[in-house]
Amino acid sequence: MKKYKKLKIFFLLGLLASILSSILYFWQLDFFDAIELKLKDVRFKTRSFNDLDNRVVVVAIDEKSINELGRWPWDRKIIAKLIDRIRNYGAQTIALDIVFSESSNVANDSVLSNSINRKNNVVLGYFFREGRVNLNDEIKSLFESKRVKIIKTSEGIRDVYLPSYDGVELNIPVIEKSSSYSGFFNIIPDRDGIIRKQNLLLKYNGFIYPSIALASLKHFLNQEIVLELEIYGVKKILLGDKIIPVDEFGRVTINYYDKTDSFRVYSAVDVINRKLEERIFENAIVFVGATEIGVGDVRATPVNPVLPGIFIHATVASNILKNHVLIKDGIVTIIDVLFIVTLGLILSFLLNLTSKTLVGLIIFVVLLIIYYITNSYIFQIVPFNTSIFYPLLSIVLTYLFCETYRNLVEERQTRFLKKAFSSYVSPELVNEVIKNPEILRLGGQKKEVTILFSDIRGFTTLSEQMEPEALVQLLNSYLSPMTNIILKNGGTLDKYIGDAIMALFNAPLDLKEHANLCCKSALMMIEKLGDVNREFKDKGFPEINIGIGINTGMVIVGNMGTDIRFDYTAIGDTVNLASRLEGMNKIYGTNIIISEFTAKKIDRSIFKIRQLDVIRVKGKTIPISIYELSNTLDDGLIKKYEEAFSLYLKKDFFEAKKIYEELYLRFNDYPSFVFLERCENYIKNPPESEWQGVFDAKTK
Repeated sequence: MKKYKKLKIFFLLGLLASILSSILYFWQLDFFDAIELKLKDVRFKTRSFNDLDNRVVVVAIDEKSINELGRWPWDRKIIAKLIDRIRNYGAQTIALDIVFSESSNVANDSVLSNSINRKNNVVLGYFFREGRVNLNDEIKSLFESKRVKIIKTSEGIRDVYLPSYDGVELNIPVIEKSSSYSGFFNIIPDRDGIIRKQNLLLKYNGFIYPSIALASLKHFLNQEIVLELEIYGVKKILLGDKIIPVDEFGRVTINYYDKTDSFRVYSAVDVINRKLEERIFENAIVFVGATEIGVGDVRATPVNPVLPGIFIHATVASNILKNHVLIKDGIVTIIDVLFIVTLGLILSFLLNLTSKTLVGLIIFVVLLIIYYITNSYIFQIVPFNTSIFYPLLSIVLTYLFCETYRNLVEERQTRFLKKAFSSYVSPELVNEVIKNPEILRLGGQKKEVTILFSDIRGFTTLSEQMEPEALVQLLNSYLSPMTNIILKNGGTLDKYIGDAIMALFNAPLDLKEHANLCCKSALMMIEKLGDVNREFKDKGFPEINIGIGINTGMVIVGNMGTDIRFDYTAIGDTVNLASRLEGMNKIYGTNIIISEFTAKKIDRSIFKIRQLDVIRVKGKTIPISIYELSNTLDDGLIKKYEEAFSLYLKKDFFEAKKIYEELYLRFNDYPSFVFLERCENYIKNPPESEWQGVFDAKTK
């Protein structure tokens, strides 16, 4: 019941964190949105994306061009020549990120005007400004002809919620009238000065005008701009059958490419001097603008703090052509909310599974990383402008809420229980008590466990020869590392019985591979015994040897005793057999003996074992097979020993004796010596006809 109560509380805390994060997501507080934008900037920098449209080309008025052709602005005859060269190289659309707002001289202005007018494929640029500018009727009429003409509106629309300007900086009339296409190149940054969005539409004098990128695509695709409006603002922009995803203010969220050199960029002077391949701009939209620092405008973007504005226009055009514009529509909003809610609930469930603060912290950090990687992966494969901050906020709030509850409520109870029981209950059991206080009641449960018994050989004699203080020091120096091995492998120390150790695996805590872990512990104990004996030698203590018995089976585990004093332990035949097997090591000269029940449970590819004998322990009527477990067993020895044992069971004592004798002499194998003597005895005194090879152990 306590587990379900905790799960319910953590679930409610996760749900609360998710709801709060969702509210903040829709509320869009400036502080949180600023963090969101910075995280999205990092997302740009941690991905690889260069799938731009090769039909978008940049002709740069760069350092090289200025060095060779002279200081900017150039003579308008040079600009005319540049336009003619670009057209001769096959360009379909030429977009000028340049405004000719002042007259040069009549002749030069006329040359440029004629060049622009030659095929009517040049898109002129201009920019809106604050402060009213009065236009004469002729230029006003001409400018209004370049507005967005097709606007579809729904009922109830009273105004269009677009940024509006009072003034405009146009080209001089002779140039402005030379082209039917023009677009503004205003770029409006976010509050922190970073360019993340581009307005495709702006209002002036009651009319709506396109950006230079949108106007260029209008010419390039030979499609009219269609604007659809709803009460909340812009619904969408269409160019033929191409839908441009925009927000309610007519802005696209720019999907930046890794590097500006991803574009096809050519120096203006190389174009003028005809150094490029023929028809290199075939079927291309060419943006012409300044990239030289100090000449062109530079903008801060998520991928480049000093990106020339011409590349922003080119990026927008490529995004639209390739359908790469970042989308933040209803589907993306649903995805964001699903992540916000799901992540909070997942974390609350995972935190419910652990009572350890460190584990909870690790789960928290891992979930943060997993979501960021997932978000980045989504961003890599589809142009969804999914939220980063708010799902992370849901995770953070869930963690804080759950950990606060854990520390204020659960940790207080935990400290009480540890203080109350740690003085007479094992630490492992204390932790189990903290998780399930109801186990403190008397009683037990039936459960399969693996039992380990270990004992020091000749400890009684040893204790008689040593001073009590030295004996205690020796015993402590032995028991401490051996116990640590058991605990390290997930075992539970049941009790010390003098020099003997009894340990349980799979109780009270569940261990999936309890037999393997128990056998691993036994082998580690034998290996550690070498280090212990070397330490004893340095201290002047006698060396010791140990025997270990292991058995697997069903037992009753639980609290045994009275209402005022009890121990967590295991009882049953499985425990008794493990104890008997420990004693059998004295007979066979081995260190570890396991039962056939344990042998069936362990992974034979990990452990080396051999069947020692079939025995009937004292007090039992049913015989069992026993096995030696050792890291030092030779494969050849195992094979020959088992061959000899098979002959032994068939009463072929002469042949069995030969093999046992060979193994004893070759490997100094004491079990072989034991069977060698048995074979000699049975040769002299043959067993009864019903004999089945079972050895009756008379001692414990």
